[in-house]
This record gives sequence, structure tokens and C-alpha cells, in this order.
Amino acid sequence: MGQLSRDVRGRLRGLTKENAERIGLHLVMAGRLLEVDPERAYEHTQAAVRRGGRVDVVREAAGIAAYRTGRFAEALRELRTVRRLNGSSEHLPLMADAERGLGRPERALALASSEEARTLDAEGRTELAIVASGARSDLGEHDAALAVLDRIPAAERRGDLGLRVLQARAAALEAAGREEEAARLLAGVDPAELARASGVPEQSDDVVVYDTYDEDAVDADDADDADDAVAVGVDDDGERAEAEDAAGSDVAGSDTDRTEQAKEPGTDAGQA
Repeated sequence: MGQLSRDVRGRLRGLTKENAERIGLHLVMAGRLLEVDPERAYEHTQAAVRRGGRVDVVREAAGIAAYRTGRFAEALRELRTVRRLNGSSEHLPLMADAERGLGRPERALALASSEEARTLDAEGRTELAIVASGARSDLGEHDAALAVLDRIPAAERRGDLGLRVLQARAAALEAAGREEEAARLLAGVDPAELARASGVPEQSDDVVVYDTYDEDAVDADDADDADDAVAVGVDDDGERAEAEDAAGSDVAGSDTDRTEQAKEPGTDAGQA
């Protein structure tokens, strides 16, 4: 528990001490494994959800891990739940990119132009612009894809985020068939720095993991678990209702979302 932030520990305070500690261990392991073994990280988040599915930080971890493993429909469901639990829209870029992962660039653009998007901080707005640029490329609107990036303020194109904007521009150029321009754009960039800015993990020491199976998880906080089941059911119904309103292609995209490679907003998952 000591490795969790004070805020996260505070969110777990409403649970029993034993249950909070077990959930905390799963969240710590999920955080450590997310870059090096996202599938294993996902398993830890699922174990945490079984014990504390009504806690926003637990569902948040589950949503991020689902996104990183290509489970885009599940990521959307979890991140929508987080938004309902705490009112935050900070994960709007991930949600928009998940829509792209499901083959729904129009929905990604709708999120990018929503009222919620205006509540994001500078980093969030830039991340969302990167996703929106990729969505425009998905629709074949190549000039618009570049224009979205042009509108990002210069002050928000510095450091790693600036490298990601540069990479997004190169991807937009490639999608438009302008490969030589894209290559020239990245010619002076250190590939290692670009990989780091894009979230590609560096080689590191082995991470020791523990089994994610909790044989007593079903007995922990039974009342909370019953409420969690109801909450999940509501989320699932909402997802199914939304899917029924979508085009038939959405269903096919949902079926394949587990096999798609997970991407950071605006990186390969979605830039091309």
C-alpha cells in the first residue's frame, strides 16, 4: 500500500483493511507491469475489480489496462464508469482512441468536439488533438488531419509531447501518401527519444509477479461485490444499447478488439 499515492489510498479507505491491502497490491503490480507485460497487468486489474469494483481508481486501472491490451469496447465501458463515479473527463483521449480502435472515427471526432473536451488541461487537449488527427486520416481527410495538429499551440509542443505531435504529423503525411515528407520530418529526431516519448518501454530488469487468482475474492466484502455486479450490469446494458444504435460494422469491430494491438492515443493505433 505504501507504493500507492495518498489519493489512491484515500479512495480505498472505505473498504475493509484486508480488502484494501489486497486491492492495493494488485494495483501496484498492474502499474509496474503495464509497460512490460500489459496482459499480466490486465489480469491484476481484473482481480482488483472483483474485490472493489465500486472504487473509481480500480475501474480506472481496469480501463487503462483493457485499452493497452486492445480490449477497446471494454476500455470504453470501464472509462465511462469512471466518469460517472468521479465526474472526471481526463481519460477522454483514451476513450476517443478506443473508438478509433473499434473502427469508429466519427465517434472519436464527436468526443474531441464535445463540451467535455474543453475541460481538459493543456496536455489532455494535445493528446485529444493527436487522436482527432488520426481520426481524420482514418476518414481520408488528410488536409484536415494536418490542420488539427497545426492548431496545437506552440507552447504545448515541447518535450515528449512535442515529439508525439511531430510523430502524429509524420503519420498524417504517410497516410496522405507523402512518405518522403514524413521521413524528412523525422530525420533529425533521435529514434530512442521518439520511442520513449511514444511510451515504448525500455529493456529493464525482470519484474517479480505474484498469482492474480484470489481464492477468497468472492468472500471479500460480499455486499460491495453484489452492488458491483449490479453496476457492471448497468454498464453492459448501456454498451449494448449504444452498440445497437451503431452501424453494423461496429459489431465486427467489437468482436476483433481483443486482437488489435493496443496503442497510446495518437500513436500507431491510431495514427495511420
